Amino acid sequence: MEHNITLISTIASGFGLALIFGFIAERLKLSALVGYLVAGILIGPATPGFVADVHIASQLSEIGVMLLMFGVGLHFSINDLMAVRRIAIPGAIVQMTMATLLGMYLTHLWGWTLGEGLVFGLALSCASTVVLLRALESRNMLESMNGKITVGWLVVEDLLTVLVLVLLPPMAGLLGGSVAEASDTPLWQTIGITLLQVVGFILMMLVVGKRVLPWLLWHIAKTGSRELFTLSVISTAIGIAYGASVLFNVSFALGAFFAGMVMRESEFSHRAAEESLPLRDAFAVLFFVSVGMLFQPSILIEQPLNVLATVGVIIIGKSLAAMAITLAFRYPLNSALIVAASLAQIGEFSFILAGLGLSLGLLPAEGMSLILAAALISIALNPLLFSAIQPFKKWLIDISKTASDLEKRTDPFAELPMSTERKYLEGQIVLVGYGRVGKRIANALLSSNIPFVIAEENREIVENLRKAGIPAVSGNAADPSVLIQAHIANASMLVVATPDTIDVRKMVTTAKLLRPEIQIVLRTHSEDESERLRKEDIGRVFYGEEELANGMCKHILAQYAPKSA
Repeated sequence: MEHNITLISTIASGFGLALIFGFIAERLKLSALVGYLVAGILIGPATPGFVADVHIASQLSEIGVMLLMFGVGLHFSINDLMAVRRIAIPGAIVQMTMATLLGMYLTHLWGWTLGEGLVFGLALSCASTVVLLRALESRNMLESMNGKITVGWLVVEDLLTVLVLVLLPPMAGLLGGSVAEASDTPLWQTIGITLLQVVGFILMMLVVGKRVLPWLLWHIAKTGSRELFTLSVISTAIGIAYGASVLFNVSFALGAFFAGMVMRESEFSHRAAEESLPLRDAFAVLFFVSVGMLFQPSILIEQPLNVLATVGVIIIGKSLAAMAITLAFRYPLNSALIVAASLAQIGEFSFILAGLGLSLGLLPAEGMSLILAAALISIALNPLLFSAIQPFKKWLIDISKTASDLEKRTDPFAELPMSTERKYLEGQIVLVGYGRVGKRIANALLSSNIPFVIAEENREIVENLRKAGIPAVSGNAADPSVLIQAHIANASMLVVATPDTIDVRKMVTTAKLLRPEIQIVLRTHSEDESERLRKEDIGRVFYGEEELANGMCKHILAQYAPKSA
């Protein structure tokens, strides 16, 4: 009896080739996504040799989409977004609009319809979360101000793309989609019904899901079974995505995204993310492999200029738009270049949008191939763009006074107001960073009536601090001018509460130069870095896990000690 092993052969070939080419891509200092897409191309119908089942791969990729979106929702933080909302929200909207218009202009020149151009442009407008996070993590920039701006910017892009995924199907007929069913229902009514269904689903998730999911996870966690907990997380993600599609006519992607968002509210959110990560990663790989199977390599030979133009929109058009917006919000040139490089690529959301466009008849097959070719090239070039930031900035500053002025912006928040009370400018503590640790230190200083000045890169935080009557200056404390504005020459102590220790030596050098007797207090996440800083004897160093262990030991010993009579 012969068994049908199409599913097994598709998974085996997909995983096997993804492993090989993902490894090669990483060794070449490229994103592993490039390897996964290449694996899909090799087992796709456009290349000779073994061809995997496209229909099975498509269904596996749907599961990949659900788990990818579930992961996005699980890590979505409204607080992180609100911290950079003033630049992230308008920045993402303007940049996506510019990229979409550029894409539409290209397709107009190629003779495509308006609907095809819109989907194509939207697919070029959204960057890859996976590529961005890896790029920032590899350069220790994720916790930096520039990293937070870029991640917040991308969160807004993701939310806007989710909205597009919701609105595109009901508008397919108006945009010329070939699969749209003829209907006498007015367009506004169709869109209204769709939005009502989405709102109904969201309300149900926020009201019912917020109560039921944490309760469910709590009871499953009490069993002590790791397999059951993992199963509950995965079944919740896929079950809610499927249920949202059947009951509310909502896309799998939106359903899974809100499942992740609601689960984030649970105290088990970190464990849920950790337990589901291997399966999410596995199906994400199959998603990228299945996308690669749709690629037509011949387009690189038949339409090289179209491919170059598409890449140009992503790397040049999006980057210039992001730079202009960042500079318009009075951030320095360095921040503008980092944001521009971060967004100069496309990935998973572009593929999801393009796939929906294909299914609705709103994107030709060559459109998907152009998007895939541009994704491969832009992801491959992204590390080079990051490496070129500092040399390019130095070259710009050398040849242009305007660039030099942009790097040293005249920012009203970079100087303390003349009205600042004298007590804050004599014997004060200069506190660098107002994150989770810095905020706790500041609250303790406030309650003890100890004067301090905060140096913080986030202009919005500085503005809010000043409104609350707390003296603060905006800028990177590695720049001597920032510490000078915080009156470091009169300070009694410099406290660096940021986790990033890359520039800490510059801060200490400036502080010691202007105030040789100043006390230095530093924070670090790395045991190796804490040892190096202690050997240099530049101040008191606090290492997170070490301080946690010390605090727990003190408590244990105090509780265990015999009680005095």
